[in-house]
Amino acid sequence: MLHIVNKSPFQTSTLESCLRIAQPGQALLLIEDAVYAATVGSSLESRIEAVCATLQVYALQPDMDARGVTAKLVPGVTLVDYAGFVDLTVEHSTSHSWL
Repeated sequence: MLHIVNKSPFQTSTLESCLRIAQPGQALLLIEDAVYAATVGSSLESRIEAVCATLQVYALQPDMDARGVTAKLVPGVTLVDYAGFVDLTVEHSTSHSWL
């Protein structure tokens, strides 16, 4: 399963809800304001690093670029472009967008 989160982890509990449900081996894609969770120096840095041990974690590069945080990417998180986003949806038989 591909879990897609778009809300800022500093304004909603959407990411934490997702992480409670996600199973090892599944994938997490952070888009829009959720990419802030994948930045070095954020309060979630260690949480995201730990999640990378059990989930495949991705962040949408255009959203990181738009927010000026691409250089602060947490180790273990893989950047994907829009084509990579499409590839992830094809690769995973199901996806869930967390609202």
